[in-house]
Amino acid sequence: MSDDDDFMQDSEQEDYDFEYEDDEEEQDGDIGTENKYYNAKQMKADNPEEAIDEFLGVPALEEEKGEWGFRGLKQAIKLEFKLKRYAKAVEHYRELLTYVKSAVTRNHSEKSINNMLDFIDKAAEDAEANHCMEQFYALTLNSFQSTNNDRLWLKTNIKLARLWLERKEFRQLSGKLRELHKSCQTPTGEDDPAKGAYSLEAYALEIQMLAETRNNKRLKMLYQKALRVKSAVPHPKIMGIIRECGGKMHMSEENWKEAQSDFFESFRNYDEAGSLQRIQVLKYLVLTTMLMGSDINPFDSQETKPYKNDPRIAAMTDLVDAYQRDDIHGYEKILQNNKDLLEDPFIAENIDEVTRNMRTKAIVKIVAPYTRFTLDFISKQLKISLPEVQDIIGFLIVDKKLRGKMDQQNGIVEIESSTDMDRVQAVRDWSASIGKLWATVLNDGDGFKPDESPMVPSGGDKPLLGSSGGFTGSQGGRNTNGPGGRPRFGKGKGAPAKQPGGGLR
Repeated sequence: MSDDDDFMQDSEQEDYDFEYEDDEEEQDGDIGTENKYYNAKQMKADNPEEAIDEFLGVPALEEEKGEWGFRGLKQAIKLEFKLKRYAKAVEHYRELLTYVKSAVTRNHSEKSINNMLDFIDKAAEDAEANHCMEQFYALTLNSFQSTNNDRLWLKTNIKLARLWLERKEFRQLSGKLRELHKSCQTPTGEDDPAKGAYSLEAYALEIQMLAETRNNKRLKMLYQKALRVKSAVPHPKIMGIIRECGGKMHMSEENWKEAQSDFFESFRNYDEAGSLQRIQVLKYLVLTTMLMGSDINPFDSQETKPYKNDPRIAAMTDLVDAYQRDDIHGYEKILQNNKDLLEDPFIAENIDEVTRNMRTKAIVKIVAPYTRFTLDFISKQLKISLPEVQDIIGFLIVDKKLRGKMDQQNGIVEIESSTDMDRVQAVRDWSASIGKLWATVLNDGDGFKPDESPMVPSGGDKPLLGSSGGFTGSQGGRNTNGPGGRPRFGKGKGAPAKQPGGGLR
């Protein structure tokens, strides 16, 4: 949006009383000032140096500071900043701020200054430009603090805090954030509902700083506090920042489910705000899905589906596909061909865990048919180093996902037969069951009980074998059991006679 468009929008909000002047000289003066301004604008693209001189000549045509001089200075400052004439830009910006008290309305001056700072923020490309930007912020704060313009003072401080965050000047940033939090509070120390939007921006900046410095304890507290702010309708980009940092915090705690939820909300907010950061956060969402070991494709949702074939996200899409198919070679090839993925420190830090999971599953699959194999064999199959193979095999054995022993010196692994192990376990279970049954018989049963109606053959008094294959324990209706119900097997009445052949008669 151009400065003239800003001016027209601001003018629509003001009530103007038109006065018809008879002084033709004054009208001619205004026309001359306006013509000079527009002539300078026409020169801006082809001859910016001359355009600067023309713009700076506009204020000199005004007897008193007015609208055209204000606009001329704005254009000159922007061109000077582009041409890296930083000292001159600061000098003329200081002059521009003298117009805000009387020459232009409060609303117009506030919007114009804010747009000016946004322009400089986007145009800054080096350390010298950043230093110039700090001077702009300092001049703005001094000017508008004296005019009690809290809104612009807060906006400028937030821009300055953002600059220090980008430059990782955390000591200065911490002091500025304390100042911002205090200005967004009521005298009782609570968040001021009238400044909820600025309070959320301050929270977002501090949460980003805490994420950078890995202060997770305070980050968690501030993250929860930011989500409880209900006094303002937050800008979706601010909520995208807060949710993104929350997702990273949950990832550091290996809380994959909460991380996935936060990254999805962050993506949705960035997408609503039209921020390019949505692509990076979508990559984080895909990464979290793999760490969860989920079979759900993150591109199945209505919000993410349009980005499934986006070339910027293609590598992560292919990674998910390879991961869910357990295609270790395809997965490794994608990583090898897309090293730019690892340029993001967060992805580089967490992709190792996904890669290890893939390699672990691949090793279990490869060694399944073998009872004996070498570490070198696995290393060549997966094209990874011997120490890493040894580390993964050791983890699998300790975690009892692999039954075997590893000879580290000779690089040999011997797998115990699962059949033998199952047989041993079955025998153990059977022995335990027998022991329980024996204990039950001794402790709760009545032992061997005599039959109530013994079968005695007619014409004889020799007992028959009972149906259970033992003795009936009676003869002629007499109980031949000993004390405690135990049967007698000695000689005498009731005992079967022993024959010469050693059998039973």
